[in-house]
Amino acid sequence: MNLSDRKKNNSLDKLKSAMESAGRTTNTSSVDDRFWQPEVDKAGNGYAVIRFLDAPAVDGEDGLPWVQIWNHGFQGPGGWYIENSLTTINQKDPVSEYNTKLWNSGVEANKEIARKQKRKLNYISNILVVSDPKHPENEGKVFLYKFGKKIFDKINEKLSPQFEDEKPLNPFDFWKGANFKVKIRQVEGYRNYDKSEFDVQSAMFDDDAKIEKVWKGSYSLKEFLDPKNFKSYDELKAKLDKVLGAGGVAAATAKKVEDDEAAWSEPKSAKPKVTAESLSVDDDEDMSYFEKLANE
Repeated sequence: MNLSDRKKNNSLDKLKSAMESAGRTTNTSSVDDRFWQPEVDKAGNGYAVIRFLDAPAVDGEDGLPWVQIWNHGFQGPGGWYIENSLTTINQKDPVSEYNTKLWNSGVEANKEIARKQKRKLNYISNILVVSDPKHPENEGKVFLYKFGKKIFDKINEKLSPQFEDEKPLNPFDFWKGANFKVKIRQVEGYRNYDKSEFDVQSAMFDDDAKIEKVWKGSYSLKEFLDPKNFKSYDELKAKLDKVLGAGGVAAATAKKVEDDEAAWSEPKSAKPKVTAESLSVDDDEDMSYFEKLANE
């Protein structure tokens, strides 16, 4: 598809449908120079302006301007577990299985462990950096950007506004989209993006030749969902056992779960059951925060 075709076939309906399914249902590296993250000051405040880009001009992409990735980040007696979840590509994942077993034991202590080990949802899109006060050398360049649910919700609010006086807007549209002002605060030890917002509707450039150059400079997204970029179930299970303390804490916890299940007095059909998908984080904690802690 060329840029002219893209301009004629920019469908809000397709993106709205994708948004509805995105939250229901690759390994990225913190040293991957294709990725951009805003820098914050000593107080934890940061500001930048970016433009979300439409689906990349790469053969084989599915037409969506983002991919979603589930991951886990938690610490155990044996160190940190920071890995992408195989549930991203609809495969069984050892942490999700373990959390499900803990939760379904019906014991509050086990549920609390499962809560701390919940999977987290991130999204990856191509962006154009419009303004980066801390690193002006990034301005005018295309990067990949990994972001969480709060920013994703702000995109969805533009695609499907709640109020009658607001018109739907496709933030990824090169001509009728809008720049996004990333505003970061430090709240209770975490990066908070509540103040971030979209600017007024505008074209990315007045010159389609400039738009096409940016578009053709975007990166493939499908590679992040390629099974070869995920660790195998056995590799993740071995890592989980090491972090939890295989033969020690992990084994003792597993034994406790079995004892709790055996002691459950109600009929099996009455036990509250959850799935791996329901044990998920809903906030916008930055995975890089956990990676930073793990490297300290």
